[in-house]
Amino acid sequence: MAKQTPLFDAHLDSGAKLVDFGGWEMPINYGSQISEHQAVRESAGMFDVSHMTIVDILGDDAQAFLQKLLANDVAKLKTPGKALYTAMLNPQGGVIDDLIVYRLDEGYRTVVNCATREKDLEWIQQQATDMAVTIKERDDLAMVAIQGPQSVEKATVALGEEHGPIANQVKPFQGLPSGDWFIARTGYTGEDGLEVMVPNNEVTDFWSRLLDNGVQPCGLGARDTLRLEAGMNLYGNDMDEQTHPLESGMAWTVAWEPEERDFMGRDALTKLREQGGYRKLIGLVLEQRGVMRAHQTLHASEDGPAIGEITSGTFSPTLNQSIAMARIDREVKDSCFVSMRGKMLPVKIVKLPFVRNGKKQFD
Repeated sequence: MAKQTPLFDAHLDSGAKLVDFGGWEMPINYGSQISEHQAVRESAGMFDVSHMTIVDILGDDAQAFLQKLLANDVAKLKTPGKALYTAMLNPQGGVIDDLIVYRLDEGYRTVVNCATREKDLEWIQQQATDMAVTIKERDDLAMVAIQGPQSVEKATVALGEEHGPIANQVKPFQGLPSGDWFIARTGYTGEDGLEVMVPNNEVTDFWSRLLDNGVQPCGLGARDTLRLEAGMNLYGNDMDEQTHPLESGMAWTVAWEPEERDFMGRDALTKLREQGGYRKLIGLVLEQRGVMRAHQTLHASEDGPAIGEITSGTFSPTLNQSIAMARIDREVKDSCFVSMRGKMLPVKIVKLPFVRNGKKQFD
């Protein structure tokens, strides 16, 4: 039986269509995925992301442990509140999961994907052997993402006198505590916004205050079109344990310095970087009718062999055309072909992201 977040009844009250997502009963939409998408691009929308797994890493060895566990270097987080995006790799350099890490006063807070929760927690525990760390899953906290150009303004009102000042204080890619709450300036949409971690018994009231202040409830459907427009990876589609960061558009999340930091997967990634020739994640735009989907093959010419495949594809409500991310095994400039329903259709290769802050990013 699928799990339910503390906001389950609130979703039903708002007319949500529910689906099973990673073992959780979650809203796919509340009637119109397009209107939810547009609300985030034009004003403010909110998502229940309480299915995500919040894990605190505490103890004397917390920093040293995460420097070993993660491809990015948490030593970059010089002061409490700072955050970074990174990946947790296996010895072959494959991506076990991608996650955000926040520096706390007494350690670190991580947020990992719900579909990988069990394997993530098992892996983290295995790597923590003989280190002075405490690994604490925070299942007492729910999480709401408020995203869009008016999100901080509207959320500040809903947060009230107690927590609202933190929303105005926190800077992009930072997260700060406010009593038992935690307010981060992060998101998965390419827009400004907040991700607010709330005690389970207070989240329904917070959700209601957001509703009263004109924030649109949004489901997984809009979350996917928004993140793809923003060029953000989805675990299980655009990267997984069989792919490494260098071929997944995540090279920037690997901290090679200092050289003596021996993070998991470093040796394998070093060899791949030295050898070169690995695959590349690219952006695609279809300039005619049709919608690109995952696993459709790409070709350098209409009658040539496959050179890769689409990892994520959808129709972009902002651009009014189909967009996709794809992994290819050779360098191709400007354009290629996608095999779609027995036809070879030309597609334009563009630099990611497709959309940022509601605006088109390619010519």
